[in-house]
Amino acid sequence: MSRSASERAGQPDKQAPSEPARCGWCGADPLYVAYHDREWGVPVHDDQRLFEFLVLESAQAGLSWITILRKREAYRQAFDGFDPEKVARYTDQRIAKLLANASIVRNRLKIRAAVGNARAFLRIQDELGSFAAYQWRFVGGAPVVNHWRTLAELPAKTPVSDALAKDLKARGFSFVGSTIVYAHMQAVGMVNDHLVSCFRHGALARD
Repeated sequence: MSRSASERAGQPDKQAPSEPARCGWCGADPLYVAYHDREWGVPVHDDQRLFEFLVLESAQAGLSWITILRKREAYRQAFDGFDPEKVARYTDQRIAKLLANASIVRNRLKIRAAVGNARAFLRIQDELGSFAAYQWRFVGGAPVVNHWRTLAELPAKTPVSDALAKDLKARGFSFVGSTIVYAHMQAVGMVNDHLVSCFRHGALARD
């Protein structure tokens, strides 16, 4: 997940000696640490999981990622396990029900974007066989392994995220600006942005 400047500010790049070295943005929150250790940067090729991250990343816009992580299970229940075929069929009545759900981010534009994005997602599946095939071609099918030494070096977006965001918008997606798309790329392992000092950087590079 691309950490905003406000989230990165003041976060140490190293943890206590008793803990494995991690990227400082995850702090000490157990939920955040588990996400960093088990998910962030792990390559994802399952379409439903990719759709899940697209929904969650879009919901994050203007908020902290930990806020969304804490609501993740509620999102999973509210959005039918992130099944794009089901979400694509949501009616205005279903959207109204989601807007009344205090367990998720009740933003009309974001919720409507999730429904519209599900429909665009299915169109890509129909065209290319899978969304993963579409998305991963932007990095040549393999993760880009970066070698950042400090959190300050991590970019908020790149020319690749610019290109992917532009193409997604052209295909009917919304809430997919380049910064959101780069965060998505980090989350699903299209790029390995763990610091070189982090124990996950080498582990992922070897996989």
